[in-house]
Amino acid sequence: MEKIYIGGQAVLEGVMMRAPRAVAIAVRRPTGEITVKREQMPPLSERFPIVKLPILRGAVALFTSLVLGIKALNFSANEAMVEELDEKGEPKKEELTSWALAGTMVVAFGFGIGLFFFFPLYLTKLLVPVIGDGNLVFNLVDGVIRVIIFLLYIWGIARMKDIQRVFQYHGAEHKTIFAFENAEELSIENVKKHSRLHPRCGTSFLLIVMLVSIAVFSLIPKAWPFLYKALSRVVLLPLIAGISYEFLKWSAKNDKHPLVKLMVAPGLALQRLTTREPDDEQLEVAIRSVKEALDENGGYSDDRIVV
Repeated sequence: MEKIYIGGQAVLEGVMMRAPRAVAIAVRRPTGEITVKREQMPPLSERFPIVKLPILRGAVALFTSLVLGIKALNFSANEAMVEELDEKGEPKKEELTSWALAGTMVVAFGFGIGLFFFFPLYLTKLLVPVIGDGNLVFNLVDGVIRVIIFLLYIWGIARMKDIQRVFQYHGAEHKTIFAFENAEELSIENVKKHSRLHPRCGTSFLLIVMLVSIAVFSLIPKAWPFLYKALSRVVLLPLIAGISYEFLKWSAKNDKHPLVKLMVAPGLALQRLTTREPDDEQLEVAIRSVKEALDENGGYSDDRIVV
């Protein structure tokens, strides 16, 4: 029987889970009920087989995950952050238009590129009188600054109260996926005993991207002007994402090997910042999301979990 991989993302007061051919978002409303949105999502590779190619599939996965993630956040915000109810007792919603959603993506992507790629490059350029202009040293310092900024950013947002609740749902997502991968009945008692740290987490992926970028950016000629170096970081991002994806995929298949455990340890350590222990209500939402995604994917039953 073919093994099914599922992945997820914490959203506002909820969890989005993605099965191979479907996605479901479960969110707890202010009224206490859990609302769900689910839909079929066949793999893009069925229409375009070329995206199955190594490296390319990672770049495509990054883009589709960004789009899906922002849509999931939009849905959760409409369901979980409203404070008023209409005459039927339903939350009043103000859906984002397609243009507003696209604008949000552009701003978020631009902020990330600027903070984690352009800003470290500029700081490193200012340090050239101290570190010299050797290509290897320059890109190593650039990479170290990038990782430091990334860690400070994670540490900073982790101190925000609202974000801490998202991180609790992040932990609930991981625990539920672990229970599913171990073919256990998806009950709160079974799920809560699992670790909140998962080797296939997006946090680990981002850290891998930071590290891979050091090696890839070292290929950029040091004689290039600053503007060319900055723009090349955007152009090379799909390649970096593709390489990082392949490493994450390989490490997930070989997670029992001692060397692999050592290699993924930094990502798991970082998840101690981006996850928190969830409560039972949050676990209930994550479990509901998995079941809905699997049901939309092709069927789910507690006594026959397909893994």
